[in-house]
Amino acid sequence: MHKTERNHSVSVIGIQEFRDDQFAGSEEILFNELHGERIIEKPHSHDFFTISLFEKAKGIHSIDSIDYPINDYQVHVLFPEQMHKWDIKAGTVGYQLMIERTFFERFAPYFRFSFTNYQNHPVIQLSKTAFELLHYEFDAIKNELKRSDFLTYLINARAAVIASIISREAEYAFTEFKVYQSNSRLAAFNMLIDEFFKQEKSVTFYANKLNISANYLNVLCKKHLKISATQLIQQRVGTEAKRLLESTDLSIKEIAFELGFVDHAYFSNFFKSQTGISPTEFRKKR
Repeated sequence: MHKTERNHSVSVIGIQEFRDDQFAGSEEILFNELHGERIIEKPHSHDFFTISLFEKAKGIHSIDSIDYPINDYQVHVLFPEQMHKWDIKAGTVGYQLMIERTFFERFAPYFRFSFTNYQNHPVIQLSKTAFELLHYEFDAIKNELKRSDFLTYLINARAAVIASIISREAEYAFTEFKVYQSNSRLAAFNMLIDEFFKQEKSVTFYANKLNISANYLNVLCKKHLKISATQLIQQRVGTEAKRLLESTDLSIKEIAFELGFVDHAYFSNFFKSQTGISPTEFRKKR
């Protein structure tokens, strides 16, 4: 059966919007199942965390303007404010946990890598064994939530197991995760970018924060990540620019100001160098 999800006029959707469709849930966490065809035509973001586990699926999930093929045995991790839309084909079977920020913070440490890593790689292919482990935990959370006397600490423990399994699979799948795990300076650089990218785009600023030279920081990035320190900063700026173009009615000039650019033309040239098209063309395409 074809299902087109609600067309919201707002770009940021709260967890309360999904309570009518929940299979089981509490104030802090919802469990839903995905069956059949589902379409979100207009990109939007959530103010909560979503973990989607696909057992049998085909389609496209667009996250922060990157199209990810949806396949069997995948987990998709979506953080607040990440833009997404999807076109899920008929025959899909999947499961979702929607998690309020405050509840997420309780088991967040079990996501062993920087959140930016997961945001940059939101789709993780699973082994059959890993899928079965995650499916068991999802099912256990659903069953616990259905009890009138459900135990929050038990749900939290199972959520921590889910985060641990996802992190282990991410480590197998993405060499970048291993780099950040083994190199504390690059991990710290990545987190500093997330904190300061709007106002600070100079490699020297970040190098000073890390108590190393700009040249050494660049060497670390090229050696371990295969891109320059400047490119890493620019990637983060470009991702945020796409989010703002998709999710807001801000003018190009206002977005340029929001991202710390001195003028509209400079921002437009930067965006075109990153994407190959102008901000206006990008907004029309999406």
